Parts: sequence; structure tokens; C-alpha cells
Amino acid sequence: MVVPYKHEPFTDFTDKENKKAFEEALKLVKEELGKDHDLLINGERVSTEDKIVSINPANKEQIVGRVSKATKEHAERAIQAADEAFEGWRKWSARSRAELLFRAAAIVRRRKHEFSAYLVYEAGKPWKEADADTAEAIDFMEYYARQMIELGEGKAIESRPGEQNRYVYTPSGVALVIPPWNFAFAIMAGTAVAPLVTGNTVLLKPASATPVVAAKFVEVLEEAGLPKGVLNFVPGSGAEVGDYLVDHPKTSIITFTGSREVGTRIYERAAKVQPGQQHLKRVIVEMGGKDTIVVDKDADLELAAQAIVVSAFGFSGQKCSAGSRAVILKEVYDQVRDRVVELTNELTLGETTGPDVYMGPVIDQASFDKIMSYIEIGKEEGRLVAGGEGDDSKGFFIKPTVFADLAPKSRMQQEEIFGPVVCLTKADNFDEAIEIANNTEYGLTGAVITNNRAHIEQAKMDFHVGNLYFNRNCTGAIVGYHPFGGFKMSGTDSKAGGPDYLGLHMQAKTVSEMY
Repeated sequence: MVVPYKHEPFTDFTDKENKKAFEEALKLVKEELGKDHDLLINGERVSTEDKIVSINPANKEQIVGRVSKATKEHAERAIQAADEAFEGWRKWSARSRAELLFRAAAIVRRRKHEFSAYLVYEAGKPWKEADADTAEAIDFMEYYARQMIELGEGKAIESRPGEQNRYVYTPSGVALVIPPWNFAFAIMAGTAVAPLVTGNTVLLKPASATPVVAAKFVEVLEEAGLPKGVLNFVPGSGAEVGDYLVDHPKTSIITFTGSREVGTRIYERAAKVQPGQQHLKRVIVEMGGKDTIVVDKDADLELAAQAIVVSAFGFSGQKCSAGSRAVILKEVYDQVRDRVVELTNELTLGETTGPDVYMGPVIDQASFDKIMSYIEIGKEEGRLVAGGEGDDSKGFFIKPTVFADLAPKSRMQQEEIFGPVVCLTKADNFDEAIEIANNTEYGLTGAVITNNRAHIEQAKMDFHVGNLYFNRNCTGAIVGYHPFGGFKMSGTDSKAGGPDYLGLHMQAKTVSEMY
């Protein structure tokens, strides 16, 4: 019997035993840093001379691991292996595949702090953010396993006298999974196990900034009993390996989470039917956001300020759901702005191996340079009221930054910065605030802070985002509770962690038998 799904609880680090356990995990993982990690092709480890070197973004001198880098030849071997393994894997029962995910989730749960420690070192995540990332990875496995057991029964349809009709789901083929670095465990695991549990085989090409935690998860899936060839681990460059696998005629599904530029390029390439291809490829993309918190004049202003700060600066603003914009009604603008500045200036910034650091580094030099260049633009377009300074001498640290008085159509209010920067804009009334909130090409998350019931109902209809929250922050979606995905250029609104997600990886089949 499978117990009902509940999300994995977060660790309480105020508990001394939990704190001690996490410190021990950090020590354990630190001793393992710098190791080599191989490709996995058809169940065999493959080492290459060319490596992806993963570094700690909080300490550039510290190597987290060296991961073998795949070539086109490796990619071809991997996709042939996945195609061959598909014939056996697709015939496993839905329950058997689900049970493999349950076993993998149990392994990760036993090693929870170890995986979170890897996230501290490889992604620069503070303890709580790392713990939440690992919990979400467990949630994806637990939730999708239960969903697959249910979907394995098919859906009810009608039958006439003399016939028996069934509506069932069948796997699609080989899935290419390209996850991001910001949720290096959760999204990587979720986008990998969804095609697996639905009976597809997988080529996993992890983010180059965070390939080590992906390599460790691949080991978990092997330990859980995944047959050879069902998942192939092929880290490599997007230009060489990524494009090759996107274009390949044997690729059936492509799952990508990342930038709008890359996501739209994949979407376009996948639409082209290649020689020998006998199907149309399905593309599941999530491409970020420019997410807004609207603060009404009839609102809890302390709650509003707290929501803005948490949404903007959690994991250094490196979430596609990060609240990088706040639109505040003019009657309360000054008060909310001043409180946001106070709260921002109280935040701690530093290496995340310590328990009391709120914000760590940004992921790499390219991100640091991009964010700092946007801060210069912000100084021209608005008024800098907090932060604005960066230091990349040891790691990639940028102080949490607040800009006030931005025009709704300014670059700072339109372009995704993906860093610890929030921009405040004043609105004359609630209608204008919603209009401003909708004025970007993105539509991922949003929040409204208000005690006005009519405005809540209005926002439900008019605020055009995939995930809309009231009187809370706009980040922190939980699998099974807040299915996640956005509108417009935020992606295909595929709703990860929701009841419709697994169906995107399968084809519906009607079977009709006369008797």
C-alpha cells in the first residue's frame, strides 16, 4: 500500500542535533571534493581527458569536482543505447517504475544532508536553500511515482454493448533532459525522473556549473536498480552535444529549463523534422521570469516588505520565480520602500558553509559581470537605495541591491537580471499596478499583497501569470501543492509537480476490442 503524498519536511537548523548533523555532512563532502566523475553510457563508466571543472562560487580556488565531457561520438553512443533500452523499459509496469523512484527517494532521504552539502559547495546555497532544494528533489520522486501508479490504470471512457474500450498511456521514446544550475538537484532530478517513470529512456545533460550533484544522483538511480541504458549521463557543451541531441531523429522529448534565448532556440530546432524521423518532438521548456509583487494601499505593509525582500534575495535572486519587481501604490510607496531598505541592509552575505548566512554568491564570473552591468544601468534609470556593490576577489559576491523610482518600461523593469536586485515602481491605483505587472514578455509568478477582497478577485482574473500568490512571497512553490510553470515567454506552462505533468511525456492510446 502506498501512503498518501506529503511534501518532505524542511530541516529545523535551530535544533542543535540537526545543526551538528549538517556540519558533519559538510565535513564529509569537503573530503570528497576534487574527485573525477565519469560519463555513464549504456551502464558503463566512460572517462574523457576533457573535463568540466566545477568550482565553488564562494571560493574560486576550491574545485568541487572534475566531470568528464562528452563529445558528439559519446552522444551518439548514448542515444543508441537509450533507444535500444527503451524497448525493454517501456514494458515495465507503471508500479515497478514507480517503486524504483520510491527506492531512489529513500536513498536520498537517508543521505539528505550529504546532497544539501554538495549544493552548498557547488551552487553556493545557504543551508536552508540547500535543504529545500534536496527536499524538493525527494518530493518530485515521491509525487511522480504516485501519479504514475494512478496513470498506469488509464482513464475511464465509455463502451457500447459488444465492445470494450480502454484509454491508456504509452511512453514516447528517448528524452533529452537539460536542467539548470540554480536548482541543481530539484529541477535536475524532477525533469529526469518524470520521463523515466513514464517509461521513456533519458539522456541527462546537466548544467556545466553544477554537474557534480547530478553525477551523484545518477549513482542513486543505479543503486535503486535502474537498468543499463535507461539513463545515460552526458555532460557537455550545448553547441556540440546539446544541439546534436536536440536535432537527433531518435529524440522524442526535450525538457529544458534555462534562459529565454536558449529555450526558444531549442523550440525552433526541435520543430524541424530530420531525415529518418517518424514523429514530432515534444518540447517542455521553462524560460524564466520578470516577476512582480503588487502592494495595494490596503495591505499589511510589514508583510509586504518582508515578501519583497524574501522573494528578491532568496538564493541571491537566482530563481526564475524571484520577485525582481515591486509595484507599490503611491499612498504607501515611501513607507514600504523604506522598510524594504531596512530589511535589506540587515541581510548577511558570505560563504554559505556557515549556518547564519542569508545570502551567498552568484554562480560564476559571467553572472557576476552581467549583474554588475545591470546595476550600472539601474543607477542611470532609477535611484540606488541599498547595496550596489560587488566583490569577485575570492568568490562572486554582490550585495543585495534595491533600486527605487524605476519607470515601468525601463530596462531594469523589463529584462531578467537573475541576481540580487529588486526594482521598485510607483502606481497611481490598483488597475495601473496590475497593468504594470503584466507589461513584460514573461508570465511566471506574481504576488499581490492586499486586504481588499475585490482586488483579490480582480487580480485572479487579470494578473497574467502561471503561479499567483496572495499575501505571501512569490517564490517557494512546493511539489503537489503549487504546480509550477508560466505563461508567455516564461515557457510552455508545463506545470512541474502537478497532475498534468507526466502526461506530457506519454501518448494516449485508445484500445477497442469487440466481443
